[in-house]
Amino acid sequence: MGSSESVQCSVVIPVYNSEGSVGEVVDRTVRVFEETGRTYQIVLVNDGSTDGSWEVIEQKARENPSVVAVDFLKNYGQHTAVFAAMRMTTGDYVITLDDDLQNPPEEIPVILEKAEEGYDLVLGQFRRKKSPLYRRMGTRVIDWMNRKVFGKPKDLILSNFRCIRRDVIDRIGDYRGSHPYIPGLALMYSRRPVNVLVEHRPRTIGTSGYGFRKILELVFRILFNYSSFPLRFVSMLGLAATGVALTMATVIFLRALIVGTTVPGWASVAVMLAFFNGLMLLIISMLGEYVVRMLDQMSQIESYHIREIVGDDG
Repeated sequence: MGSSESVQCSVVIPVYNSEGSVGEVVDRTVRVFEETGRTYQIVLVNDGSTDGSWEVIEQKARENPSVVAVDFLKNYGQHTAVFAAMRMTTGDYVITLDDDLQNPPEEIPVILEKAEEGYDLVLGQFRRKKSPLYRRMGTRVIDWMNRKVFGKPKDLILSNFRCIRRDVIDRIGDYRGSHPYIPGLALMYSRRPVNVLVEHRPRTIGTSGYGFRKILELVFRILFNYSSFPLRFVSMLGLAATGVALTMATVIFLRALIVGTTVPGWASVAVMLAFFNGLMLLIISMLGEYVVRMLDQMSQIESYHIREIVGDDG
């Protein structure tokens, strides 16, 4: 594919410690487009892998002019890798694909044909997802947050296998925050999202990089970068605590007037001090989290840094 040729579809693949599978992902994706006759571009971002993933995708980029390999300076996270790749795409449609073969590249025509019906965001809905229990539980929590924060329709299923139209990609690319969250940005900047049924394969090589810590980080990313819910929550908690304190003070004052005072109740004082000190620490830590992220927003020009690009001929 020459640089002057219009690209119908770009495929974005974040790469992390997938030396054993990413080469096959690229080969099967190329085969799909060659069989359908569509012009294509594949952008792979190596997100600080510690195995030989970079060498694999670098070789693919040198062999095929339609493949671009990007090497991050260090690990910045899956969403940042996808965001960086999206900003480098040129296709009329952009498909995001995982590097572990759980999203079969052969399903690309299914999701692409749905997008060509006029939808600007098409999300693969897996007939049966092969994920461990903790991942499914985390998905439910994040799904609830997406409904509350981004207004996701209740019947819309989010996944990493998606097709996004060019105009939505351009809006996502204009995001200047330090912590991009791709599903949220896609929901914010699209008008007609829809699901389409696709296959989902069990992982046969390696292990998932999305453990409990990563899920927790994702929850914090949504809460503190796209929502004021934590601030509103602690405000309501503070208001409730104030009500409790006033009630207790009123009861103690009336009791002293009616029946008099006895030996001072050190237990009540200790409980009240512990409760209110803990509440204050919670509120201060919550505010501190917002302050840190605001400083990141103001001081960091880019949310990632690139060490090397192979295959980007403009």
